[in-house]
Formats: sequence, C-alpha cells, structure tokens
Amino acid sequence: MIVLVINCGSSSVKYNLIETSEQKEICSGIVERIGAVTSIVKHEPVGFKSVKDTRKIENHIKALEEIMNFLMDSDNTAISSTDDIKAVGHRVVHGGEMFKDSVLIDEDVIDAIRQAFDLAPLHNPPNLKGIEAAMKYLPEIPHVAVFDTAFHHSLPAEAYLYGIPNRLYRRYKIRKYGFHGTSHYYVSRQYYKMTDKPVEDTKVITCHLGNGASVTAVKGGKSIDTSMGFTPLSGLVMGTRSGDIDPSILFYLVEKEELSLNNLHALLNKHSGLLGLSGYAADMRELTEEAKRGDRRCQQAIDVFCYDLKKYIGSYIAALNGCDAIIFTAGIGENSAMVRRQSLKNMESLGIGIDPERNESTESGKIQKISSDSSKTEVWVIPTNEELVIAIDTAKIAQASDQSPWV
Repeated sequence: MIVLVINCGSSSVKYNLIETSEQKEICSGIVERIGAVTSIVKHEPVGFKSVKDTRKIENHIKALEEIMNFLMDSDNTAISSTDDIKAVGHRVVHGGEMFKDSVLIDEDVIDAIRQAFDLAPLHNPPNLKGIEAAMKYLPEIPHVAVFDTAFHHSLPAEAYLYGIPNRLYRRYKIRKYGFHGTSHYYVSRQYYKMTDKPVEDTKVITCHLGNGASVTAVKGGKSIDTSMGFTPLSGLVMGTRSGDIDPSILFYLVEKEELSLNNLHALLNKHSGLLGLSGYAADMRELTEEAKRGDRRCQQAIDVFCYDLKKYIGSYIAALNGCDAIIFTAGIGENSAMVRRQSLKNMESLGIGIDPERNESTESGKIQKISSDSSKTEVWVIPTNEELVIAIDTAKIAQASDQSPWV
C-alpha cells in the first residue's frame, strides 16, 4: 500500500511517500515558510533528481496542492495520479489521555485533537491544520492520526504522576505524557529484530538525541519511564529548550527580569538549552567544532548535555533493575561519537563500556553495535524511521487489520 505521511508545522509541511508492503520510501520533501512572501519547496524522489523551488504558498491547502504536483511531475514521477495514494498518515504530537493507539480520523478525533491544544499549543494546532488540509484535498481515502504520546501510555502511575494536588491531575490531566514515542518504539523493535531476543524478557534504554531529545526506559517492549513530561520542554537539555529546571527559578526570573508569561515561555523553549548555555549555537556539530578551537562556553554546553544524558541513563538502569542494551538514535545520537563516548564515560561499574574504534567508525544510516566485547550491556547505534512507523500503522488501520510487522 502507498501511504502519504504528513508532519505539519505552523509554517511547514514535511512529507514522505512510502510503499508499506516493501517498507520502501518512494520520495520525501518539505514545504517551508508557508504564508511568507516566498515559500520553499524541496522534493527528493528516490531514483530521480532532487528539486528545490521557491514560490508563494499562502496556506496549508495550497502546500498540499504543490506537494501533489511534485509527486506527479513527469520529470520525477513518484505516482501517476492521486488514486495511487491509498491512505494518509498524520503525525500528531499530543494525544492526551484519550489516545493510546493510532486511530482512523473522524469528527470525534478532530474534536479530541482540538481539545488537546492546551497541552501542546505549539504542535497540535498546526498538526490539525495539516489534517484538515489533507482531508479536504484527498477526501476519499482513510486518514490516520499517529500520536507521539501513544507509546508512553504504558507508564505506571508512579512514573507519570507529579507531586502536586491530585485534583489538578483529575481536573486538568496534568501528568507526564512523554514524546518521540514512534522513534523509541521503532528503535527498540529494531533491536529485538536484530538480536532475536524475546521482547518480554528484554530491558533497553533508548536515547533519541536531536534538537529535541528524550530518553526512555523500555521493559518487555513497553515504555515504563521517559524524560519528557507534560510537554516536550522537560527532561534533557536540548537544542533551544532548557530541560529540567527548578520551578522557583521561573518566579525569580519574572521578578528580576519583569518577564511576561509569553517571554518566559519563549526564553525556556527557544533561547535556552545548548543555545543559551553556549551563547553561540543550538547545533551540536557547530558546538563541537568551536569547542575544538578552545571555546569554553561551547565545551560547557556539551558537558552539561552529556552529563544530563548520563544521569538519565543511570536512573533508568535503576528503574529497570538492569539493562540489556542502550540505543542511540536521531541526529546527535547517530552521528556524534563524542557525545556517545562522553555520556557513557566511567560507567564500567554498571557494566557499560564502548569500543573506541567501533564508536568512531560508525556509518550514517547503518545499524551498528559499538559496545566493547567485555561490556555486559550492549550499546547500539540504530537509525530511527518514525515515518515508516506512521506509514505501517496507517496501512494497518486503513486495511482494518490487527496485524503489524512491528509487533
């Protein structure tokens, strides 16, 4: 089945066209700067020349039209007509407590996604824009919502409840939800598949490290704890997000800096993390280069990031009562040997050791084991593929089947 996967932001639409029976990507692309004077379209069909174009795209419906034009372009043909697309899978960041699995989208689902706007004000509204635009443009085929939070619905109460009055949880559903669920799910399943280990007896820690970053403890195939919480702001220090912070600091800053709530929100989400610590960049590649040149603040930002990661890994080893494998994925996790080395340094007492040569010689896009032969805990680099998870879930639901290759 050919599935169109859509990940919609406030001014962008990322897309992938995937043949699910062969688990093969046909093409990918992005429309950026929707609503601006000049929008950018990048289209990358497999086996054809990549295309980059600029034009004015007023809204998300127009963006979908442009995407379909590129998909059917005779110079880089991906499909012959819209009839070739049998379903559309939509990434939705927050499903609240309502959605524990992917679902076929109807009016009730749309209303529920809208009700979760308060839980993810930066993500759910544009996600819904994409859904509505795609359903308007492709009304005759199934549309499926796949939620970042769904994999973490297995968290026990002691892991998801905060130490605030319980009435606030009951009234406003304030609790840990977790994110990056499709990525944590995918790489843990790839590990089971690669090693042939029984899912029910296996304990792994998955580290999704990109501009947004999170760590998850997976026991018996289920998430039992994860670093992100009520929103994607908490947990690890990230590219521009602060990660965990003493809440009293917020009151202190409001008083000292006379910040509005909007300014405080922007400070923590857009101007903190690696960017705030370094005063230079949010990108780990840039920070690494500057640190090599002797920039102290860039090195400190890297040190804080790696120390945070080490603490979470250690705490999840305790929560799991041991660990069979640690898995690194996403942009930083897959490509930064330095971060992997520094975050696992001096953990031999916990049975963790990486082989320096294996760690330094990893190749982008390949699954590789980097632990030393003496390490009791395996360490792996496994590239993530969230789009494939979305496509397969979408195909499964569209076909009204209970079977999935990932289970």
